[in-house]
Amino acid sequence: MSVKQEPSLPGKKVRQVFFYSTEMKASGKMRKSGASVVIEALCRNGVETVFGYPGGAVLPIYDELYKNTQRLKHVLCAHEQNAAHAADGYARVTGKPGVVIATSGPGATNLVTGIANAYLDSVPLVAITGNVAVQLLGRDSFQEVDITGITREIVKHNFSVGDVRELSAILDAAFEIASSGRPGPVLVDIPKSVQVDTCDDSEFVRRELFFNELPEPDLSEAVAAITESKRPLIYAGGGVVAAGASCELRALAEHISAPVAFSMMGLTALPSDYPANLGMCGMHGSRSSAKLQSECDLIIALAVRFSDRATGNTAKYKEGKKIIHVDIDYAEIGKNTAAEIELCGDVKDILRKLLAVLPKSDRPEWKKRVSRAKKLDMSHDEKRLTPATLLKTVAKFCDDDTVIATDVGQHQMWTMQYFPFKSPRTLLTSGGLGTMGFGLGAAIGGCIANQRKRTVLFTGDGSFGMSLHELATAVSQNLPLLIVIFNNGVLGMVRQWQTMFYDKHYSHTTLNRKTDFPALARAFGAEGRKIASVAELENALESLAADVPTVLDCQVDMDEFVLPMIPPGGSVQDLITGRN
Repeated sequence: MSVKQEPSLPGKKVRQVFFYSTEMKASGKMRKSGASVVIEALCRNGVETVFGYPGGAVLPIYDELYKNTQRLKHVLCAHEQNAAHAADGYARVTGKPGVVIATSGPGATNLVTGIANAYLDSVPLVAITGNVAVQLLGRDSFQEVDITGITREIVKHNFSVGDVRELSAILDAAFEIASSGRPGPVLVDIPKSVQVDTCDDSEFVRRELFFNELPEPDLSEAVAAITESKRPLIYAGGGVVAAGASCELRALAEHISAPVAFSMMGLTALPSDYPANLGMCGMHGSRSSAKLQSECDLIIALAVRFSDRATGNTAKYKEGKKIIHVDIDYAEIGKNTAAEIELCGDVKDILRKLLAVLPKSDRPEWKKRVSRAKKLDMSHDEKRLTPATLLKTVAKFCDDDTVIATDVGQHQMWTMQYFPFKSPRTLLTSGGLGTMGFGLGAAIGGCIANQRKRTVLFTGDGSFGMSLHELATAVSQNLPLLIVIFNNGVLGMVRQWQTMFYDKHYSHTTLNRKTDFPALARAFGAEGRKIASVAELENALESLAADVPTVLDCQVDMDEFVLPMIPPGGSVQDLITGRN
C-alpha cells in the first residue's frame, strides 16, 4: 500500500482520516471509480441529503447518485448559489456538515457567495466541485477555473485532487476539518478524470491530520473577575449555539445573576421569554441591551467576534468595564476588542468548568436595574399591519421548533427584535456577509433538515427578487414553506440610511416594480395571497396548505424604520430611539 508520509509535529494532535469501505475490505481486489468513492465517503460520513446542480464535469458523480438513490437524497436546486445556501441552512439546523455539488466553471463560481457566507458565519459545509480532466488543467479548457485559488480566502481548507488514490482520505479529511474546532466550509475540487479513474483498496493513500492541542485554560483570573464584579453581563454569540451550550449558558446566568445579551447569531441560545434575556445587542439591538452594556462593569463574551455592528465605537464601548473573552478560535480573541482575560477552548467545556468553581452570587441591586431596563423594550400591540404586529401574528401560528429563515434588510432586523424564538438552531440568517437572497435557499435546506415541518421565511421585496426562482425547488419538493414578504416597494434599509444620513437622496432605492408576487407564486405551483391587514393575515395563516409553499405579500409602509439604532461610528451611548 502506498502511504503518504507526513512529519510528526510536537504539540500536535494526530487524527487518522483514512477508511476502507466494507465492500472493498471484503474483496481486496474490487476496483472502484473515483465517483463511487465519493458516494462511499459521503455515506461513511453520515450524509443523507446533498444539494446541487449537475453539469458535464460532475456527470460521473451524478451517475453514481442515480445508482444510490436509496442511500443518498439529492435536492436539485434552481441555481448553485441557492444550493450552497440550502446546504448551509441544512447544516445550521442539524449541526452536521451540509454538502453541495456543482460542476466546473460557472457552476463552481456560482458557489462562491454561499461558501463565503458559511465561512463568515462558521457553518460546516463541504463543497464538491468538478473540474476538467487533469491533463487539461492550466490550458484554459472549456469551463475551467481555478476554484481552489478563487476560494482560498473563504474556506477553512480546500483540496485539488490529482490522483484517485487520494480521494477517499481527502473527503474524510474535508468532513473532519469542516466540523472540528471552529466550523467552516471546505472545498474539494475533483477533475473529471479522477472521477473516472479506478483503484482498489490496496492503492488507497493514508492521510493524517494534525490539530493543535488546546492547553488547559487557567480559570483563576476569570473566577476572580466574576466574583468581584458588581454588574456582570453575558454577551453570547453563535458559537454557543454551535457548541450546544444553551444549558450551560442559562446555568451561568442564573448562578451569577447576570443578564444575557446576544449577537444576532446567538439569539436562539435562550428562549426569548427568559427573564434575563436582553435580546440582540448592537446597531439595531434592544434598548435594554444598550443601556446595560453601558452600565455593566464586566462583559463575559462567549463565542462572539465583537464586530463593528455589535460595538460601534470600541473605545467608548469598553469604558469602565473588563472583558472576559471565550472562543475556540484564538485568532478571534482580542481581534476587534481587547480583552483583559482570554480563554481559548470549547465554550461548553469552559462553562462547565467555570460553574464547578464559581461561587454563587445573588446581586439584588443589579437584578433590579436589569428589571427596570427590560421595561424599555415593552411594546404595545397595534391593530394596523406594522412589522411588529406582522411578526407577532405569525409567531402565534408557529411551534417552538419552527425554523425561521430571513433574508437581509429591515425585515431581518425586525425579526430579531420581535420574533419570540424558543429553541436553539431555529434561526437561519446571514450574519457576517449580509447576503440578500440567502433566505429562500436556506429555508429549503432548513425545512428538509427539520423533517419537512412548516418553515417560515421572512423576506423583503428586494431580497426575494434575488432568489424567487427557487420557488420551483420548494414546489418540486412539496415543502410546507411559508414565505412572508415585507413589501414596501423600496430597498428599505438602504433607504433608511439615505433618510437619516444622506439628506433623503433616494438614489436607486425605489424599486418601481409591478411584480405580482401571489400570481408569480401560483405560476410556480405555489399558493399566493396579498395581505393588507392583520385580519387578512390571520385568515391566511389559518388556511395554510400542508404540503404547498405559500407566499404572503404583506404591504408595509416604506417609512417604517428599524429602531433603535446606533449611528455609524457612534456607541451605545448615542442610541437613536425615534425619528426626528
